[in-house]
Amino acid sequence: QVQLVESGGGLVQAGGSLRLSCAASGRTFSNNAMAWFRQAPGKEREFVAAISGSDSTYYADSVKGRFTISRDSAKNTVYLRMNSLKPEDTATYYCAAVRSSIAYSTSERYSYWGQGTQVTVSS
Repeated sequence: QVQLVESGGGLVQAGGSLRLSCAASGRTFSNNAMAWFRQAPGKEREFVAAISGSDSTYYADSVKGRFTISRDSAKNTVYLRMNSLKPEDTATYYCAAVRSSIAYSTSERYSYWGQGTQVTVSS
């Protein structure tokens, strides 16, 4: 089993920045692919960003250029740095992991999920 614990969510004004963290524990691999998804009320869960076991990164078009996913392998932690936040970024953000080095953009591929952390962006 892999356990994911998220932190860093909160309330921020439009144009501001926030960094989310996801700490992994349990039966983890150092080269696990990790991803961030988000879900707003009444909407489907959507892909935000992913990082492969070789640290290649991928982003949804809606966040490209504003968000950055990174990892600290020594700490088994993945981060999502969010800049230039917009009200439409408001959602519950989920960290996900797969026991593979390949990154995916579909939620069905990920086996392990964090509890979610709320991000609210005010206009």
